[in-house]
Amino acid sequence: MHPATHVTRCCYRNPSGGRAARLYDRGVTLLAATNLRLEHGGDPLFTGVSLTLKGRDRVALSGANGAGKTTLLRVLAGQLTPDRGDIGRGKGVTVALHDQRPPAGSGVRLEDYVLGGLAHLITLEATLRTLEEQMAHDHGPTTLARYAAAQLELEAAGGYTWREKPRAYLRNLGFAQSDLGRPLSSFSGGELTRASLARALGSRPDVLLLDEPTNHLDLQRIEWLERELSDVDAAVLMVAHDRWFLEATTTSVLELVGGKATYFAGPWHAWRKEKAARASWHVRAEENRQAELARLERFVSRFRYGTRARQAQAKLKQIGRLEASDTEHELDVPLAQMAFTFPPPARCARTVVEAGALELSAGDRKLLVDAKLVIERGEKVALVGANGSGKTTLIETLIGAREPSGGNVKIGYGVEIAYFSQHDVELDDRASVVDTVVARTNVGRTEARRLLGHFGFSGDEQEKIVALLSGGERRRLLLATVVAQGANLLVLDEPTNHLDLNGREALETALNSFPGAVVLVSHDRALLDAVAERVLLIEDAKLRSFQGSWAELLEQRELERQAKPREARVPATTAARVRVKLGEHTTELRRVEEQISESEATLARLEERLSSRWDDRELQKAHLEGKSALDRLLRRWEELSERADLETD
Repeated sequence: MHPATHVTRCCYRNPSGGRAARLYDRGVTLLAATNLRLEHGGDPLFTGVSLTLKGRDRVALSGANGAGKTTLLRVLAGQLTPDRGDIGRGKGVTVALHDQRPPAGSGVRLEDYVLGGLAHLITLEATLRTLEEQMAHDHGPTTLARYAAAQLELEAAGGYTWREKPRAYLRNLGFAQSDLGRPLSSFSGGELTRASLARALGSRPDVLLLDEPTNHLDLQRIEWLERELSDVDAAVLMVAHDRWFLEATTTSVLELVGGKATYFAGPWHAWRKEKAARASWHVRAEENRQAELARLERFVSRFRYGTRARQAQAKLKQIGRLEASDTEHELDVPLAQMAFTFPPPARCARTVVEAGALELSAGDRKLLVDAKLVIERGEKVALVGANGSGKTTLIETLIGAREPSGGNVKIGYGVEIAYFSQHDVELDDRASVVDTVVARTNVGRTEARRLLGHFGFSGDEQEKIVALLSGGERRRLLLATVVAQGANLLVLDEPTNHLDLNGREALETALNSFPGAVVLVSHDRALLDAVAERVLLIEDAKLRSFQGSWAELLEQRELERQAKPREARVPATTAARVRVKLGEHTTELRRVEEQISESEATLARLEERLSSRWDDRELQKAHLEGKSALDRLLRRWEELSERADLETD
């Protein structure tokens, strides 16, 4: 079993023999966990966690980094055994997990890895081939009955076209036809993570567990995933830090705080509003508690040894109860709070950055041609584009870290730049957290400690060695050093990577109040929409500027789309439900799709006749020939579809 996508499969049968109609009623319980407890290093990570997943549930699993979200998903998938509690599944229910661990690089082909989520269908096809060979000389009722049962089971799973959906997932996640035969060891970590997501989606589970599914996806593919998850026939429990994505895909929230689970039946924004109100209530309750403690302590101090000593003793017990209640309030506080502001920057020239006739290349490929760009003092700009379009190359050119292939870049007078890179910045692993801030900025140790406190590093954590930091802690440390530089131009490349929701919201608040200029690259659309006043888009090696927010850009694009003539629709055959691409292969693609539809209809008629005449050799021969013809048509359709995709891209 590959570690990144764990599929737990129970035997599933469709007694009617039709295609798999697995649309579970919303009231049917697929998975239930009761009173789960798991310990880590002798201490409970979570305890008393219970949850129920029903048909087509869409649940966001929330909690601070380290709260146990990923561990809980692995427990529900069967990868980890809880120290206490029970997990029950409905009869025939299957579970698939996509988590943040990419599959181990190996010689396994990409296609085989992804299709491995449905390994039972590969085995079933092999069984059918064996039985077909056996039926050439054995027409006994046992053999015919076995063949009929296997044929019905395969039809219930989608027939011989079952591979198409996993392959479509691979295409939509950025893989080309030529990638299918490559070994896993030849792919990057991000590509392997996307392969894991394709395997989880393609395994057709009844319960889909997703841990950060938007990692390593660009905006276009994140939007595709949103649409896919709205239609997938499964209950979904997911961990994600993309607020826009959670709002679009989930309808309820399960929050892990202090080892406990709290369920909220409502959309993401309603839960955040409820949580804010609850936090406000806790603040007021804590203020009242502190005031009552002070009043009681004054009473005890005054009457401890006088005539009212007995009452003073009673008040001492009351103080003890109030102090003990402090633990309850702490349960609702995230593990690492972030709240910070950027220091006021020095004034600089009105034009912060200006580029003209800019050309950027990556090897022989042109990333940008004849691009023009002006960013003014105090302006907040989002830079967006598909993965590989050249966003990082452009910002590194703007800050002088890379030479352009053509054109020029000018930095305004008095401009001080602070750059936050999405790539791992080399840090001294032997240094402490506080020493790192002092070494990379102009602040002293006292100011460095105060700053680190705003980024969730307190007490002994500030003396922690950098080598021992988690990925999220390293990102928070680097962000703290950027803040301390006092720059008037912030260039931020994916600053939300490894940040939890609290960190993302803190960054959003700080950027909104920052008076300097900002160039922001991010896949967090909530952050883009909240911060950016202008959007720069890299498309087809061109740089386009849109004056407005991210949401306004989407509205504009939707209006443009509606104004265009409607494209011809592809026939909704089992073999194809894709958008028609313009190109020289379109006519043949449509013709092949029509042939696939006719071939499927012919096979259905043959199978209906075979159901009552399994000993008819001519029917058996026609059925085998029909399946072979359909397989050839499907392979041809894949080739044509891939060519159309490449031409359009």
